[in-house]
Amino acid sequence: MKNTSVSLFRQVLDLIPKREFEEIVMKHNGDKRKQSFDSWAHFVSMIFCQLAQANSLREICGGLKTCGGKLNHLGVESAPTKSNLSYANAHRSPKMF
Repeated sequence: MKNTSVSLFRQVLDLIPKREFEEIVMKHNGDKRKQSFDSWAHFVSMIFCQLAQANSLREICGGLKTCGGKLNHLGVESAPTKSNLSYANAHRSPKMF
């Protein structure tokens, strides 16, 4: 029986083996320019974008901010800023995802 207290978003993320994701990040040097916004947080943001059908960075960042402390359970320290997300989208290799 599925645990109904786990969000659908978390259930989707659980389908992605985090260890394998980290190996791919290392292979593509994905966190080379990382400061506080690592590749996993970037990936979570992009998955959120798809599920929420967000059309702008503002919608993505605002939507993730409403999650508040629940982001910790997804492996993300805090919601990204628009500038961090924009920079990551421009400078991280899409091959990694």
